Amino acid sequence: MKNKLPLAAFAALVISSCNPSAKNSNTNTMTDSGATNKSDSADWVSLFDGKTTTGWHNYGKTTIGEAWKVADGALYLDTAKKEGWQTGGGGDIVTEKEYENFHLKLEWKIAANGNSGIIFFIHEDSTKNKYVWNTGPEMQVLDNNGHPDAKIVKHRAGDLYDLISSSKETVKPAGEWNEAEIVVNNNQLNFFLNGTNVVSTSLWDDSWKKLIAGSKFKDMKEFGTYKKGKIALQDHGDMVWYRNIRIKEL
Repeated sequence: MKNKLPLAAFAALVISSCNPSAKNSNTNTMTDSGATNKSDSADWVSLFDGKTTTGWHNYGKTTIGEAWKVADGALYLDTAKKEGWQTGGGGDIVTEKEYENFHLKLEWKIAANGNSGIIFFIHEDSTKNKYVWNTGPEMQVLDNNGHPDAKIVKHRAGDLYDLISSSKETVKPAGEWNEAEIVVNNNQLNFFLNGTNVVSTSLWDDSWKKLIAGSKFKDMKEFGTYKKGKIALQDHGDMVWYRNIRIKEL
């Protein structure tokens, strides 16, 4: 018996070393959206710590409005005080940093009949452009079953707002969490909603310029022209929650 245990252990070691599948059983695989599960986790940077609003400020300001609050690990907009189509003490909020080529991942949920958006490539100069959407394209956040905008093509959840409609509807009902991803790599843009690639387009070429020319942004000279900018979460006057906001620069 004394000699059998070491022999068995040696045999197991030999078998393991000759079995590539056993050796690589913990190797990370690629997700549908192109991000690895764990091997590149060090490349991801959190944009929201789940506890504070640190890292965000109102567009054109240095602080964040008191209507943006944190609870249960989510950054949310308290719309108790309405000011027109936005929120008293709210307003659109932007990141501190600008991003060029990136992969943004986050989760969102919207209140019934609600509207919001994830806007990117924002040039923060409120003296020239009053709103974040004067310069930045948007991934629409919407209650498709309740908000009037859902009746408009290219205004539904997951759409590249007013430019390209989603190839497939994968949004969940109001009050449920959705996972959204925005990937920009050189001149290519992709949107993912709940794991499905719903928008894919080139940027800044003649095709892109044609899209803008046929949209509500046609008279905004700087819209969609910046190749680097900040990322915003929109206050559209409706309750919205965001969590697990993270980004990887490409």
